[in-house]
Amino acid sequence: MKFLKVASLVGSLLIAGCGSDIQRMASVQASGGSPFTQALTEEYRTFVAHEANEDYDWKAADYYARKGLAAAGGEAVLPEEVTGVSDAQAGALNDARSRLMAALGSGARDSNPPAAAQAQVAFDCWLHETQEVDGWLAAGALGEDHFAECHDRFEAAMALLAPKPETPVAAVAPNEYLVYFDLDKVDIRPDARAVIDRVLADAAAQGIDRVRISATGHADRSGSEEYNLALSMRRADAVREALIAGGIPAESITLAARGESENAIPTVDGVVEPANRRVEIILQ
Repeated sequence: MKFLKVASLVGSLLIAGCGSDIQRMASVQASGGSPFTQALTEEYRTFVAHEANEDYDWKAADYYARKGLAAAGGEAVLPEEVTGVSDAQAGALNDARSRLMAALGSGARDSNPPAAAQAQVAFDCWLHETQEVDGWLAAGALGEDHFAECHDRFEAAMALLAPKPETPVAAVAPNEYLVYFDLDKVDIRPDARAVIDRVLADAAAQGIDRVRISATGHADRSGSEEYNLALSMRRADAVREALIAGGIPAESITLAARGESENAIPTVDGVVEPANRRVEIILQ
């Protein structure tokens, strides 16, 4: 308790000596700028408050307050350069900064300002805590906890900035076709209807009475295996009904369901992936 009182007194003296940047950061309002610089202001505000009020690191709080104030004025300040860390830590940090700069340079500031701002400030936090761990081994336990929190926030934000694969809507090969479905749905979308119409046209060209068609349903991994297996069969059946309505004899169509077992784009369990919600049609 005595230490905390002394720390608070020293902190007050340091804050007074650094031109009140920390205090200004606590109440500054972003003026002008962009949605990104406004989001960046809020992220730095939270970081500065943590460094000043919980870690009593007023030097770091003052430094990042100046970055936050620049962001509040509309300036798109950059993530920190990787310095002052051991070789063991530098590799991961340099890789992370390269990924972050690539995302920012590819338009992430405009496409997802909150996630871009979180990624930048979480990176600065990760770097700062790593510098402390490397510099003050006695504070390793505290630094490592903060290191993990900053790292996890960074990776979570970067996941939001990752480009999403485009969902193909046309046939992928001669006599092979793909139709896609909305999450947890079996309704035939307009783009799927266009593909089915193409199947019908190709079947007519070959001779309706001679063709054989298979429809294999798939699901992403956002539900249970049992549910997704049933859902993929319902999707295959929806395609079958559309083909029958278009003139294909019911006996010419075979159905199969794969559930989440054969994803077009491999994912971990629970991930929503539009490209995996599909029915594969083969016309023979």
